[in-house]
Amino acid sequence: MMDSQDNVLKQDITEEAVAVQPANVDNDTVAEAGNAPATTAVDSEPDTEAAPLKMYASKYEVLERVKELAHSDETPAKDEVDHLKTAFYKLLFAEREADQKTFIENGGDPEAYVMKTDDSEEQFKAEMGLIKEKRAKAFQQQEEEKKANLQRKQQIIEKIKMMSTSPEEANKSYNDFKALQQEWKDIKAVPAEKANELWRNYQLYVEQYYDLLNLNRELREYDFKKNLEQKTLLCEAAEKLADEPDAVSAFHQLQELHQQYREIGPVAKELREQIWARFKAASTVINKRHQQHFEELRAKEEENLTRKTALCEKVEAIAKEENKNATDWENHTKQIIEIQTEWKTIGFAPQKMNVKIFDRFRAACDDFFGRKAEFFKTLKEKFAENTKKKKEMVEQAKALMDSTDWKATSDKLIKLQKEWKTIGMVPKKVGDQLWAEFVAACNKFFEARNAATAGTRNEEQQNLDRKKEIIAKLKELLDSTADNVQATLQQLIDEYGKIGHVPFKEKDKLFKEYHKVVDALYKQLNISASKQRLDNFKSSIKSMAKQGEDMLDNERGRLMRRYEQLKSEITTYENNLGFLNASSKKGNSLIDEMNRKVNKLKDDLELIRQKIKAIDAENK
Repeated sequence: MMDSQDNVLKQDITEEAVAVQPANVDNDTVAEAGNAPATTAVDSEPDTEAAPLKMYASKYEVLERVKELAHSDETPAKDEVDHLKTAFYKLLFAEREADQKTFIENGGDPEAYVMKTDDSEEQFKAEMGLIKEKRAKAFQQQEEEKKANLQRKQQIIEKIKMMSTSPEEANKSYNDFKALQQEWKDIKAVPAEKANELWRNYQLYVEQYYDLLNLNRELREYDFKKNLEQKTLLCEAAEKLADEPDAVSAFHQLQELHQQYREIGPVAKELREQIWARFKAASTVINKRHQQHFEELRAKEEENLTRKTALCEKVEAIAKEENKNATDWENHTKQIIEIQTEWKTIGFAPQKMNVKIFDRFRAACDDFFGRKAEFFKTLKEKFAENTKKKKEMVEQAKALMDSTDWKATSDKLIKLQKEWKTIGMVPKKVGDQLWAEFVAACNKFFEARNAATAGTRNEEQQNLDRKKEIIAKLKELLDSTADNVQATLQQLIDEYGKIGHVPFKEKDKLFKEYHKVVDALYKQLNISASKQRLDNFKSSIKSMAKQGEDMLDNERGRLMRRYEQLKSEITTYENNLGFLNASSKKGNSLIDEMNRKVNKLKDDLELIRQKIKAIDAENK
């Protein structure tokens, strides 16, 4: 019959399974250092012996170690593979950041920086692919060995089961039984899904064997005592693990203790439940800590995923914004770099999403920086084109700077100066140098011209003073009530036109002032005359009305024909003005005369409109 210990074993098999099996957590952690790509481990159980991880000074040291692992006969440990991935990408991204910093410190434009291609990364990925294949093959071999180990252990259980059929068989086969126990210990891992059932059956028949064993009772009692001592030491070791600060390390150490516990034989029947309960209680503490640790880790990973998703959305929004010029690109680049810096401070996201969220982030960054590179490539080409144009203009200015043809050369240089302003930007350093050469050539000519035409300038200054005096007299006419205003106006205009050139710098200002007062006088004289003519016309309407309605109608018809004629003339003048380039010469007298003519015609048009209005009022 099965004793109480058997019942305890059956009831607690779930607890035992939890203690023996690793927690339900991801076996792989995405090696994200510097946003490295992730790979997935092929084994489903943790590597047993973790050697101290080496610190690498350069990515080439990491690459050499990866090559060594990829082409050697040894199977790389998962911990080391993950460490190599993390170390390589940390060093790679640190190197890229240092290269960009050096570029900027040497005077380079941050927007013009282009990340260098790195063949070592492709080599690294290729070698890691070989390692992945090797680990997959090793994993397959391990699975085959586990299946073979399962068959061997099942055979051992069958043999012990046969030995425990009767006390006689048990007494005869004690030495064989001890040999089977040792063989059981020597056989290593079996498939995880079979481990608990296998151990339960093994323990069941081992205890049954001991319960039937009567021969050499002292030896049996000695075995019980020795097994109790060993299991007590394992209980104490499991209880001490509660003080281990690293929950993961404590969990793995507990797995080793469980393995040892399984390999130890039974204790006295009355102590079996007690010693197992003690060991199980210590295991429960460690398992709960381990489970809590990974629950907290998963919660943190979910929080990291939320934060990284928000950063992806920020970069995607920035990448959609329009960049009209280099300043816009610079401002957006600074924003994205700040976001990238923040990204590096965030830990891993859940394994299933870690690579996806990084790919999304990298795609948004790549889109922005790819379009930025294209913009500055185009800008660089434009800079080169503008630089070529300005160099040609510098050569033209230098060719003219020794000329003594003052008027023609002045016009050419002034035209070059205006054209210079229409050319776009060039790199600052080159632009400053070209501008200095261009200005020097222009200054040399104008200084020579000024020295040669000093007498002419004195004459121009006198002309300026005379023209200012005439303008002052014209302004006085604005307030004059004399009858000869129009004759005086024409006399002053004729006198103004006979005066020669004025200093070039004063030309435009004087032109505006002169025509402003002349236009005001013409308008004033025209309004006064128009008002008088309209009053005279209104007086004549009365006499026309007495002669009959036909007289007024005939006059109205004549005025309408004149009205349409004036409108046609105004349209013709305005169309002609549209063909003239008024911006080429502000003092173009033809344009000014045509403008005055148009204004005069408009005033005449208004007078006729008022006359027609007066006739209509009389007819009512």
